[in-house]
Amino acid sequence: MTIHREGYKSIGWVGLVLLVLNIVCYKLMCCCSCNWICNIFAGISLIFFLFVVSFFRIPSRKLTIDDKAVVSPCDGKVVVIEEVVDEEYFKEKRLQVSIFMSPANVHVNRNPVSGQVVYNQYHKGKYLVAWNPKSSTENERHSVVIKKGNTEILVKQIAGAVAKRIVNYLSVGQEVKQTEELGFIKFGSRVDLLLPVGTKIDVALNEVVKGGVSVIATL
Repeated sequence: MTIHREGYKSIGWVGLVLLVLNIVCYKLMCCCSCNWICNIFAGISLIFFLFVVSFFRIPSRKLTIDDKAVVSPCDGKVVVIEEVVDEEYFKEKRLQVSIFMSPANVHVNRNPVSGQVVYNQYHKGKYLVAWNPKSSTENERHSVVIKKGNTEILVKQIAGAVAKRIVNYLSVGQEVKQTEELGFIKFGSRVDLLLPVGTKIDVALNEVVKGGVSVIATL
């Protein structure tokens, strides 16, 4: 397991703040009768620090490379499988698969297919809870369309009530490879896939998937 580069600054600041708070705590409560309070605070600080570190983890995995597969762009739980009318790019019906990422999930986002980036757009918006259906169109989000042959797939990174920083590494015209990093979303959030209507879906509602490993659909 390694730590994602997006986490270096956050982990450093959290560690520094917790260290200062613990030093202050021990200096203010230096009497023996109050040491137990400082010890409890130190324990809680350590647990919180380890949680922040784990949030930015990149576990070792055997990634799925399959020319006919749409691989999951993230870890999480499938919360939506339905036809929708996409007003942003396609202007027609698409099959939407949405994956909810809890704060405990790995938050690296990966390319579901290989191809060329033909669309890349950031949208300001609200911070509704990520499982709210309106979050797909009203929340802060970053949309990318990857063209593979004659098929175009839209990947939408969506901020949630806690996640307020979306990082996207792609640019229009770029050739990308399946399972390579697409971006990162800090803390709980959601990723939508918009696929052609009629695409064979290989997951079910409430199924837990792994980014870069689980096959979402077959082209």
